[in-house]
Amino acid sequence: MAINFKEKIRVIPDFPEPGILFKDITTLLKDGPAYKAALDALLAYAREKNAELVVGPEARGFVIGAPLAYALGVGFVPVRKKGKLPAETVETSYNLEYGKDVLAMHKDAVKPGQRVLIADDLLATGGTISATISLVEQLGGRVVGCAFLIELTYLKGRERLAGYDIFSLVQY
Repeated sequence: MAINFKEKIRVIPDFPEPGILFKDITTLLKDGPAYKAALDALLAYAREKNAELVVGPEARGFVIGAPLAYALGVGFVPVRKKGKLPAETVETSYNLEYGKDVLAMHKDAVKPGQRVLIADDLLATGGTISATISLVEQLGGRVVGCAFLIELTYLKGRERLAGYDIFSLVQY
């Protein structure tokens, strides 16, 4: 029996502000069979891409990326906010709705030419993932794909990531 992943994702109106329909994945994560099935679908995509490393932005990218890396038998690299990583980093700034933020990754995290899969829970505008791609490419990595549980198609993040292979399990 196939799992309807949309039924496993709770939609919360007016969070974090009025007019937003927040897609809450915690309801999917707590359902063991659904979480496993979602990761298995993302894993099939990752295997097709022959990923040698998985990179995930904090924090929900850790919940998706780390188990994918484990199942693939490859390393996982966390992307964090500036100042959260202890060793030397590369950084990139990106625009938020109201202002800018900076993401960082350890300078020794990706080897030149390494095939990298980027994994996160959600593709919205593509800002965070675009910044993550920039970090990987600064270090000479090759982004072979981007995998998401959810894609908010109306925010056109896929367009921002034109030229990169995108897989999303559920689209709204």
